[in-house]
Amino acid sequence: MAPYKKFNKVTVSTKKIELPKKVKLGSEPKAAFNWFPGHMLKAMREIKSKLGMVDLVIEIRDARVPLVSGNRFLNDNIGGKNRLILLNKTNLADPIMVEKWESWFIKQGAPFLFINCLDKSALKLVLSTARKIIETKRHACSPEGVSEKTKFKLMIIGLPNTGKSTFINQLANRNATKTADKPGETRIQLWVNVDEDLELLDTPGVMPPEIEVEEHRIWLSLINAIPDEIIGEEDPACYLVKYFLRQKSEAFMARYKLESFELDLHGVLTQIATVRGCLKQKGMIDIERVYKLILKDFRDGELGKVCFGAPPLA
Repeated sequence: MAPYKKFNKVTVSTKKIELPKKVKLGSEPKAAFNWFPGHMLKAMREIKSKLGMVDLVIEIRDARVPLVSGNRFLNDNIGGKNRLILLNKTNLADPIMVEKWESWFIKQGAPFLFINCLDKSALKLVLSTARKIIETKRHACSPEGVSEKTKFKLMIIGLPNTGKSTFINQLANRNATKTADKPGETRIQLWVNVDEDLELLDTPGVMPPEIEVEEHRIWLSLINAIPDEIIGEEDPACYLVKYFLRQKSEAFMARYKLESFELDLHGVLTQIATVRGCLKQKGMIDIERVYKLILKDFRDGELGKVCFGAPPLA
């Protein structure tokens, strides 16, 4: 991991933190961001080679980043295979924005569901929807009947840390695959028998080869699709502070006991350090701890429900 920028030693009561100059987020970077380890390229090839073995591809995204947590490169490689998009972690997403995204997805015509994969009723809906899609396709291909083939085989794909392994484990009612907050934990493809009628193929999380918009890179870092050691913690944490100030988030204000949304970035970081005890000896601010704390609070759902990005107008 690249070393953090140095900060002058300051105290809460008398001096300000000298924050590094920030890159303007949302602008086009000088070069597209690339994090595509060798195992992801291998996984992509294996996914493509096994498409003929499954009836349906289930793509799991993060409901807080409905569009950017998809992978166009991955989708291009599944060709005409039937697909169901699951927008997971809806319990952490802004419900007003979820409604807007639902309207947008309906217009696109592709099957989708906003879900929380820890909710058993949501899983039942996923399975019934998946079976309906598969049966419709089978009857279209063989109108006379498909009784000789009753088992359903689903391939689970998506970016790292969108909840693929958790989804499978919930369906299987056991720890069939390893789950972790660290992105990229799944490295091999694994068949999981759910019951006599259903079999799932778990696949490693695969990132797009390039992320051209810098703000998208930040979003994917915030949902832990990209490891912190790749991006660093400073930019995502500072982005969150600015975002919640613009949104005038009551949850953010309450969490850190802010008195006003008119504070600047420096003022908020100072307040967080003071309230949450992110201090070194002699009252000096531990800025790195502040960054880590903000990111952890966000990922734990302590800063309220969010949705990054709005549906495209066209």
